[in-house]
Amino acid sequence: MVDLAYVIAGSEATGGAGLQVDLKTFQQHGVYGVGTTTCIVSFDPKNDWGHRFFPVPAEVIADQIEAATSAHDLDVVKIGMLGTPATIEVVAEGLAKQNWRHVVLDPVLICKGQEPGAALDTDNALRTRILPHATVITPNMFEARTLSGMDSIDSVDDLIEAARRIHDLGPQYVIAKGGVELPGEEAVDVLFDGEDVTLVTAPKVGNERVSGAGCTLAAAITAELAKGTDVAAAVKSAKDFVTRGIKGRVSAHTPFDTVWQGA
Repeated sequence: MVDLAYVIAGSEATGGAGLQVDLKTFQQHGVYGVGTTTCIVSFDPKNDWGHRFFPVPAEVIADQIEAATSAHDLDVVKIGMLGTPATIEVVAEGLAKQNWRHVVLDPVLICKGQEPGAALDTDNALRTRILPHATVITPNMFEARTLSGMDSIDSVDDLIEAARRIHDLGPQYVIAKGGVELPGEEAVDVLFDGEDVTLVTAPKVGNERVSGAGCTLAAAITAELAKGTDVAAAVKSAKDFVTRGIKGRVSAHTPFDTVWQGA
């Protein structure tokens, strides 16, 4: 019997992030992917590749969740970009209608296509309505600073402290991602389960961020959890998968490269 994984996230038109990446990652892990689209993001090549953001109406999101959860017995879900308080509310309502074995939250806090006030409202709604459902949360450095309330994260010790503070907000597991932004030759992520700290490391592949790495990591964790892998092993497997994808990165006319899930 095939394993199933569900994702609720935004669509990214170039194929390098969001729902497109999630479903490709599920497929590479031998998991049948089911997806609900929350918003459509397209980079604007005429405006320095800035974000163009279009939210899917809440009732359409509700219809997608109803269809997906009625058609399949889904118990592992990844939550990606939601984008607006209305979207967050309808997704929270959908999550609350059943029990989930795992909810993996990739906490996309700010979309560059939003005004600051709208972004803050979205951040606050995500904290109160979605974060309490999460068994696993995967913040990057910016998200870790924001969620932890820390002014800066400049070392692995700082990242560990951020993970501890985020754990206090409710998730069972925190994977705080240092990536290329911390000094040193290693890309260090911190896994904290409320008691133990585990450093998950790999040699850095260059010093530039690669689009889709965060989506790919969270989706790979989700896929492994859907297959019954424990969280620590899922994180290690996902880290290896992303590292291979960064090495095999795809170049385009954009000012950034993207992870190749088929590497």
